[in-house]
Amino acid sequence: MADLLKNFEPEIESITVIPSDGGRFEVSVNGQLLYSKLKTGRHAEPGEILSLVKNYLQEGRT
Repeated sequence: MADLLKNFEPEIESITVIPSDGGRFEVSVNGQLLYSKLKTGRHAEPGEILSLVKNYLQEGRT
């Protein structure tokens, strides 16, 4: 999460972490699901979440 704030502080209004059981890890931006461990069946690779958020935010600007 520190990488997200470092790179996208002006674009991010808030980050919420919600603990859950069952190995759930999901990342959404503005209600858009960008990554789901449950759907992919794997952990995110280093830098993968950062890249997904960056791409999502750039697409929103075009």
